[in-house]
Amino acid sequence: MNIPVLETGVILIVDDNPNNLEVLSETLMDRGWEILIAVNGEGAIAQAEYACPDIILLDVMMPGIDGFTACQRLKLNPVTCDIPIIFMTALSETVDKVKGLSLGAVDYITKPFEHEEVLARIKTHLQIRNLTKQLQSHNQQLQQEIADRLAVETKLQKLTQELEQRVEERTFQLSQALDNFQQAQVRLVQQEKMSTLGELVAGIAHEINNPVNFILGNLNHASEYTQNFIDLFKLYQQYYPNPEGEIQQKIDEIDIDFLMQDSPQIMSSMYKGTKRLAQMIHSLRHFSRRDDSVVQPIDIHEGIDSTLLILQYRLKANSERSEIQIIKDYGTLPPVECFPGPLNQVFMNLFANAIDAIEESFVTRSNSIANFPKIAASNIHLLSVENKGQITIRTALHQQSSVVIIKIADNGIGMTESVKQRLSEPMFTTKPVGKGTGLGLSISRQIIEEKHGGTLSFVSEPRQGTEFCIEIPLLSQRHF
Repeated sequence: MNIPVLETGVILIVDDNPNNLEVLSETLMDRGWEILIAVNGEGAIAQAEYACPDIILLDVMMPGIDGFTACQRLKLNPVTCDIPIIFMTALSETVDKVKGLSLGAVDYITKPFEHEEVLARIKTHLQIRNLTKQLQSHNQQLQQEIADRLAVETKLQKLTQELEQRVEERTFQLSQALDNFQQAQVRLVQQEKMSTLGELVAGIAHEINNPVNFILGNLNHASEYTQNFIDLFKLYQQYYPNPEGEIQQKIDEIDIDFLMQDSPQIMSSMYKGTKRLAQMIHSLRHFSRRDDSVVQPIDIHEGIDSTLLILQYRLKANSERSEIQIIKDYGTLPPVECFPGPLNQVFMNLFANAIDAIEESFVTRSNSIANFPKIAASNIHLLSVENKGQITIRTALHQQSSVVIIKIADNGIGMTESVKQRLSEPMFTTKPVGKGTGLGLSISRQIIEEKHGGTLSFVSEPRQGTEFCIEIPLLSQRHF
């Protein structure tokens, strides 16, 4: 039994400032929520008893009774005690927040309002409120069923076994509902985090893009102007081979031959570097696409390439290992209907895990060599040559089922049987504290299976590497 999480609700806004009431009312009504308004604490208590709203947005500083007093009275009233209260205040002292929370408030919204923050907080608490009410309703139904079964137990002993089975089923269903609720919380936290990160990356890329394009456009002119000056000076050297002493002194001082030789090379290097920066900005903007609320036809290979470009710094050689080689075996794929932003997030998680596994394999091999100091230097060289890190990417279209197949394989440390059995558990990670959260693969599986209707599987053996396989339909049937 899946319990749906509704986003509808009635919201009571309590504030003595007409501007605040107008701004919040318009913002919340645009989302389809029903709005009630009160301008003081007494009015809020009366409206709450009459209408029983789903959430109360309560201002702290008001004439008459303040928000803390109103909250205390609402919580003491059996009719209104379960209504979530979110305080709205400009107070930032911790003691004020602790006081409000100790009186029964569930959250704080600080003034001036940030609309996206207000919507996110209200949406979260509405979901929790609606799900709690639904769980209470189901619990009441379950308790009634148990009571009815117990009432007739003396007359119908043969129904005992059936009753026990029903109780077990209901308990399992409630356990599933709780698990669904916990997964919804994980998804909500991840979505908010990725939304914030996407906005930050997109904003930085946008701000950098204009000056980079300006520099890139002017470098061609600068290079042309520099070459014109060089050509002009060569003509002067040809027709005026014996310049005045002061001019000759300046020529020797600045080493004009070196300048004429080095200037075009500098211009060329600047152009290549700026071009590379422009490509990186394009990849950042593509990776952080925030249009993940609708299905779009995209080029899967472009998403993979943009993610690899962002991770380029991790692929380069360092003091502990050689450069990680990327092998691409791309098939011919038509545009795939999917959610671009979340799918790029899956690629990022899988590539990052592959790099971590390769780096861990290098550390393991280094430790093994250190434990056997008598190994010849030539053999150590052969080990470093033969054990280069590789990530292989293969894509193909299964013509009969119209399914796109994406395989990402590494030659890293691989996984033991015990690790493979626990890999699907949220929060499980083999990485050190501070390096991994254990959410990456869990979130990736939800994105592929729940959001795209596909599958995410893997094969792995210790010291033999790991291969993840993504299968998603070419034409999406899930339009959210």
